[in-house]
Order: sequence, then C-alpha cells, then structure tokens
Amino acid sequence: MTTHIVKVPDIGEGIAEVELVEWHVKPGDAVEAERTLAEVMTDKATIEVPSPVAGTIVAITGKPGDKLAVGSELLRIETEAHGAAPTPAEPPPRSATAAAVASEPREAAVTPLAKPLASPSVRRHARELGVDLARVRGSGPDGRVVHEDVVAHAAGAPSPPAAAQRYAEREGEVAVPVIGLRRQIARHMQDALRIPHFTYVEEIDVTELEALRAKLNERFGKSRGRLTVLPFLMRAIALAVPAFPQMNARYDDTNDMVTRHKAVNIGIATQTDAGLMVPVVRHAEARDLWDSAAEVARLADLARKGKASREELSGSTITITSLGPLGGIVTTPVINAPEVAIVGVNRIVERLALREGAIVPRLLMNLSSSFDHRVIDGQHAAEFVQALRSYLECPALLFVE
Repeated sequence: MTTHIVKVPDIGEGIAEVELVEWHVKPGDAVEAERTLAEVMTDKATIEVPSPVAGTIVAITGKPGDKLAVGSELLRIETEAHGAAPTPAEPPPRSATAAAVASEPREAAVTPLAKPLASPSVRRHARELGVDLARVRGSGPDGRVVHEDVVAHAAGAPSPPAAAQRYAEREGEVAVPVIGLRRQIARHMQDALRIPHFTYVEEIDVTELEALRAKLNERFGKSRGRLTVLPFLMRAIALAVPAFPQMNARYDDTNDMVTRHKAVNIGIATQTDAGLMVPVVRHAEARDLWDSAAEVARLADLARKGKASREELSGSTITITSLGPLGGIVTTPVINAPEVAIVGVNRIVERLALREGAIVPRLLMNLSSSFDHRVIDGQHAAEFVQALRSYLECPALLFVE
C-alpha cells in the first residue's frame, strides 16, 4: 500500500494559514480522484480541496473552525502499492466564494467527522421539511443525498410524537460554533463598528417614481426585464456622486488616506444561506436601468448559490442595503468598511399627505443612510441625501445629465 499525504494548499498572496470549514470525507471512506475532500477558508475565499488520487481515507487533521498552516498535513489517503515510496500531495484550489477577515488560530486535532454528503440547497430543503439528513440514505454519487431522497424520507416519516414527548424533545440547548463565513462576518462587523457612524434618515415621496416604474414594467417588462426601485436608486447615486465625491470613497485609517473613486462601483448587500455577502455592480454610472437591474439579479443569484468570484465580491466604493418588503420604517445601516457611506432602503408605505392644501394618498419611503463621521460632515451627508431625494421624487431628472 502507498500513503499519500494531502497538504493544506498554498493559495498564494502571502496567505500563511486557513480555516477548516467543512469535511466532506471521514476515515474509512473510499474516494475517487478529484472528489472534494474538504473546504478551507482564507481571508478572501472558500476553497475546495480535491483528492489527488483514488484510495481510502486513513486519517484527517482538525475539525471545522480550526486554523491550519499552509503546507501542513490535512489528511492521508491509502492507495494500492505500485512500488513507489509515500509521497506528499498538494492539490491546487478548485473554486472560490466570498469571505471576510480571518481570526485567531485554534489547536488542530485528528478527529473523525461523520456528516452526510449534500449540497446547501438539499440541506435547506431538509430543514424546511424537518428531515434529519443523518437518517436519509443517499442515492447520489458516493452516497450523496439529493432532493428526491429528502422528499421520499419526508413522505415516509412517522407521525409526530405525543405532546408530552414533543415537550421533552424541546428541552436542552444547542451550542452553535461561529465559524466559517459567519465568523468572518462577525469580525468584519465588529471592526466596522469601531467607525464613528452617524445615520441620516429622510422621507422620500416615491409616488411619481412608482408610477413610472409601473409603466416601464408594463411596456418593457417582458423584453427587458422588470425593474425594482433599486436600479433607480443606483442611477440617482451615480448622478449625485460628481457633486459629492467624498461619498464614493474608501478610507485607509492606517495611513490616514481617503481615496476618492471616479467609477461608481455599488455594493449590493445580499442575504444568503451562508450569511450576508456584498456583490459589486461595477461602473453603475455607465449603465442604464435595465443593465443595472440585470447585473444585480445575476450577482445576487451567484452569491446565493455560493458561486460568486472574489472579484465579484470586492472593490465596492459605496453600498446599498435593503430588506425589501421587510425594510421597516427606519434602519441604522453599518458601513461596509473601508467605504465611508451606505444607503439603506426602507419599505414603501401608502399614507395620507398634505399636498397644496389637499389631503391625498402618497407612496412614501424612508432612506436610512450611514456615514463615517471621521471624513464626512453632517451637512455634506444631508446635502447628498437631499440630492438623492430630488432625483427620486422627480424621476425625469434621472434621465437628464
């Protein structure tokens, strides 16, 4: 027999250690070449580590959340002997998704980890149906659980237990380790809140904007795609930035340097199953409404599927955050550092308003925007939001440069 040592891959860019996110194998598993063995995370990306050979897993190193040095042993695979001495193998990274900043190292240990093989969407499906994946027999390659397995198991599941038993099953507590992307988000938010934020909220009358949006969707929805409020706001930001260049900037507080950008690269805060990600619509100033809407949809889909590249998740100069219909009346957005401004969209509500002496129904929406007070003064922030308001309340101005 020959033993192959699989090492923690060298991702490059001077990265010295990675975080172990998830094992896809356990000791005793038979694997084929190129099968994913584990996922590790750098400060910028999640990397799948493929198997360099076919064989049997004999040992693994560490548990999810551990920090491992690049080049250290990750696991061992035993193969049929061919007269060769044991050789180390260092497979290249195979795919990447977004992450954020890294954290302190933790001790590594050799720990077997039994976990059913299933994609994120299958795991979500199982949670929705109340199915324990550990009890599902997978029919996919290498025993992977697929959607059909979850549905079949749910259909044949036993009846709910009696009330007393159900109450007993609800006792206890579950400790959930904060690892992987969730930990990176926590660290990033903690660092961001060191910034002296201030939030400015303004009410926007979007009655005319919504009327225009409805007409555009009626006329062009099938051929060009339907528009939300978001591309109109992106257009307003792009038009306002030349008069307020300090908003479209990044602050390096280590070197006391603010870099103002000509290109308006708008980050779109996007909720995914793994956590909050911010894909970037580049050169929003050069896009029309439909181009912006299509790019937002494309990037959001990639982010939710975990397929957005590092380039698609970095380089934003100002960010928009929105909870859609859950947007509430007022929010206090956290700045996406090192940016200095973030614009928050709240939900649209219909209320009675006084217009020219008459009480009329109007569609109103609050913008909740936060700014870095170290480099942006309150008056400038207010003037910037008022510029956005002027564009959104008179949407014809969005098409005049």
